[in-house]
Amino acid sequence: MSALAGIDIALWDLLSRRLRLPLHVLLGGAVRNKIKVYSWIGGDRPRDVEAAAKERYAQGFRAIKMNATEDVDWLDSPKALETSVQRCKIVKAVGLDVGLDFHGRLHKPMAKQLAKALEPHQPLFIEEPLLSEHYEGIKQLSGFTTIPIALGERLYSRWDVKRFLNDTSIDIVQPDISHCGGISEIRRIASMAEAYDVALAPHCPLGPIALAACMQVAMCTPNFAIQEMGLTIHYNTEAGTYDIKNYIKDPRVWDVKEGYVAGLKGVGLGIEVDEEEVRHVAKTANVWAPKGFVGPDGSIREW
Repeated sequence: MSALAGIDIALWDLLSRRLRLPLHVLLGGAVRNKIKVYSWIGGDRPRDVEAAAKERYAQGFRAIKMNATEDVDWLDSPKALETSVQRCKIVKAVGLDVGLDFHGRLHKPMAKQLAKALEPHQPLFIEEPLLSEHYEGIKQLSGFTTIPIALGERLYSRWDVKRFLNDTSIDIVQPDISHCGGISEIRRIASMAEAYDVALAPHCPLGPIALAACMQVAMCTPNFAIQEMGLTIHYNTEAGTYDIKNYIKDPRVWDVKEGYVAGLKGVGLGIEVDEEEVRHVAKTANVWAPKGFVGPDGSIREW
C-alpha cells in the first residue's frame, strides 16, 4: 500500500499540473482557506516540555502532540503515570492544546488509569491508547473516558477503518497518506468517517510531499480537523540539520500563524521540490534505524 500511495500521489500531482490547477480543485474544491496544524515536542522519552512548548508557541503553533509516556510495563506502578499528567498541565499552562500519543505503548491496565487521570486536564485527544489490533479493548476504553480517541496510522485501507467506525469506538481517524494507498484511499476513508461523525486528522510526521498531499485533502474535506506537521520533530533533529523546509524551493508555504498554515495555492501539490538538494542529501544520508525499548528485566517493550 505504501508503494501504491507513492504512485497515486504522483498521478494526482501530474494530472493537476497538466490542468494547471491546485490538486484540491480536482477533489471537489476548497471548503476552507487555511489549515489547522500541530507539531511535536518531547521526544520518545518526553522531557524538557516547557521550553519546547514555548518554542512551538513562538513559531505560531497553538497545539502540539507529545508522547504520553516512555516505555511502561504491562502492569506497572501507578507512579509511572504521574509525570504524564504533569507534562500535560505544563504544556497547557503555556497556552497550547495538547494531544497525547499513547503510541500503543500501554496495555489495558495502564491505559485505563492514564485516561482517567488525564481527563480533568482536557487533552485535545489521546492517540492509540492501545494498539489497533486490540479493537475490543479500544471499544471498552471509549466507554470509560470523555477524551476524544484517535487512531489510524496502522490502518491501511477503508476496510481496516470500517470496524472502528461501526463500533463507534473512535472520534478521530488518522490514516497515513503515505501508507494507506495515497490521496484516493484517504478520501474514501474521510467520506466513510464523515457518515459516522468522525473527524479526519491525517498522520504525517514525514516529509514535504506527504504533508502537501495531506494539505490538499484537508482543503476539500468537510470533516477535516487538524493536520500533524513534522516540523522540527525529534526524528529530524536527531538525524541532523535537515527538516521539511530544506527540500522545497519556497519554505514559506509551511509558515504557521496563530495555529494555521495558509491553504496551498500553487498547481498540483502546491509545492516545488528542490530536486538538486534531494540528490545532494541522498549521497550522504544515513539509513534510519528502527527504535525500541527494553525493560529493566530485559524484556522487549512496545515502542
